Amino acid sequence: EEWGERSVERFRGMFAFAIWDADRRQLLLARDRLGKKPLYYLNDRDRVIFASEIKAILEVPGVSPQIDLTALSDYLSLLYVPAPKTIFESIRKLPAAHYAIATRDSLEIKPYWDLSFEPRHNTGEAQMMDELVGILDEATRMRMISEVPLGAFLSGGIDSATVVALMARNSDQPVVTNSIAFNVSTYDEAAYARKVAGRFSTDHHEFAVTPEAVPIVEKLAWHYDEPFADSSAVPTYYVSKTARQNVTVALSGDGGDENFAGYRKYYFDLKENAVRNLFPKTLREPLFGALGRIYPKADYLPQIFRGKSFLSNVAKDPVEAYFFSASTICEEDKRKLLNPDVLARLGDYRTSELFHKIYRNAPASDHLSRLQYLDIKTYLCDDILTKVDRASMAVSLEVRCPLLDHVFMEYAARVPSSLKLHGGVSKYIFKNAVAALLPPDITSRKKMGFSIPIAKWFRGELREMAETALFDRTSPGAGLFDINHVRRLWDGHLSGMRDFSQPLWILLSFQLWAKVFHTGKIQ
Repeated sequence: EEWGERSVERFRGMFAFAIWDADRRQLLLARDRLGKKPLYYLNDRDRVIFASEIKAILEVPGVSPQIDLTALSDYLSLLYVPAPKTIFESIRKLPAAHYAIATRDSLEIKPYWDLSFEPRHNTGEAQMMDELVGILDEATRMRMISEVPLGAFLSGGIDSATVVALMARNSDQPVVTNSIAFNVSTYDEAAYARKVAGRFSTDHHEFAVTPEAVPIVEKLAWHYDEPFADSSAVPTYYVSKTARQNVTVALSGDGGDENFAGYRKYYFDLKENAVRNLFPKTLREPLFGALGRIYPKADYLPQIFRGKSFLSNVAKDPVEAYFFSASTICEEDKRKLLNPDVLARLGDYRTSELFHKIYRNAPASDHLSRLQYLDIKTYLCDDILTKVDRASMAVSLEVRCPLLDHVFMEYAARVPSSLKLHGGVSKYIFKNAVAALLPPDITSRKKMGFSIPIAKWFRGELREMAETALFDRTSPGAGLFDINHVRRLWDGHLSGMRDFSQPLWILLSFQLWAKVFHTGKIQ
């Protein structure tokens, strides 16, 4: 009542809400700065429909479930549908950091916040580290306010360990920590989580998980509302489910990689750019493009021998190369996968244009900062935060992210890029800032992905269900893809000579989603 729509500028944390102003006869819709919470809407000639779940909007009479083919194309590349699109033509996401005002005559959508990487801090490195820890300590302390049992996710990585360390500093009771252990050593971080738990004398709960592949992928198709193919949704669901056994609110370490350039892809992009800048465009494109085309694709060999992507990327402009690295199914392979009539309707549409637009408009002056901004606006919001929100809400667990506090992010964004990715060391300033809080081998250990053995699953417990779903010609999504190309991928993967698990997981996730939303229930 006092601040109107400008009230969103004063809020700190996650939210999505709708307020009806009876005096002005207008509706205010708003979503938090990072898009931690969902808000979908449909706007047609005489009504605005809004909800926190797409499935609620689909229940309204007259709502068209027509698939947006550009959103399908985006999904095949990115594993998710980027805002403001949804998989349905008529339904849209309210973008993060935006509010909408709906009246009888119009729906106006406006931004209220953005993350600027300029100007840079001009203080010394030691002072920046002290201030980073101070702001993060405050952000953590604020998120510990709770009237229900509160704890933390603890993977054993530097981000979750830092959050637990700061929680321990601000609590007179042992912090309740939760981690999961897998029976496949490649994916298991439980030993590191135990070390952190011991350091801070937490009330630690570890759950051994043997993921049940078939039931969980069908269940997740229902909860995510759209096709969503980030396979780490599976362990995220399990860690949320296990944490919910002893807490109602959990703090997580999400955000460290986006704030401080922690992903390995930034390092590889830096190397590509170094080579790219040695050659003029007129020489670089034909030379490296030709080398990339003839170099064999060897995804079964160690990383050092996989030069095809490197050569192909050096030939491209920096944004197109980054999009290629971020894509699971490239444009060339997408054209093989989609049916000719779908390709004809897509015309010259390219998902990479989204990356170019965000990169161009980034409030940053250097390449790495522009890439971070791009990831925050796409991958963080529409993949990471979507994954965590839907998986945790499926078990009635609230997840809070101190590293994604907007005040902390505004400070981190202005830290010079050279102190984030420094001499090949990612998250350089953050690791140094929190080093005194953590066991030494936590800050120095190699990053470990939060993933599942889907390649093995397809050749084992998922095989029968996946084959049925992928080749069911009666499926609502069957007509979109070239069934012969899908068969080539499937047979090639089962042979063990190639790893096509990623495109197969994308296709399976889509077909399961199509089945669930066509029938309205999990079979």
